[in-house]
Amino acid sequence: MPMTPGLVIVGCSREKQALPAPALNLYEGWCVPPLRARIGSSQELRRRVLILSARHGLLHAEETVAPYDQAMTPERARQLRPATREFIDDYRSRTVVEEALLLVAPDYLDALPVADLAPLTHLVCGPLTHWESASAVLSGWGWP
Repeated sequence: MPMTPGLVIVGCSREKQALPAPALNLYEGWCVPPLRARIGSSQELRRRVLILSARHGLLHAEETVAPYDQAMTPERARQLRPATREFIDDYRSRTVVEEALLLVAPDYLDALPVADLAPLTHLVCGPLTHWESASAVLSGWGWP
């Protein structure tokens, strides 16, 4: 089965490694560890994962980031929205995205141009408790 050109956007977490690391490796909480375990070192899949950071906005999975402490608030989400819209527009101009999977807490949604992410967007706002739902979407895409 061919892979669906999906895009995963996962929210950051408070738990982080102590040293700078690629974004997908930095975060140790939320559902980042099971996502990271699922896609492994596949560069093709890692290119299709973005991290929504309360400090930095959208980050590529391989973008190096230093540990920080900043919570996502409604005000911060509104501040990030113009930059995330520009980031998504640029990403979609270079990458086919048929479906998107958002693994974010509700506070993160206002930071994203949800309607413009993909023709079909799946939302899992409780990825820790609903990882099976997220995993089913990834399986449907043909992701390992």
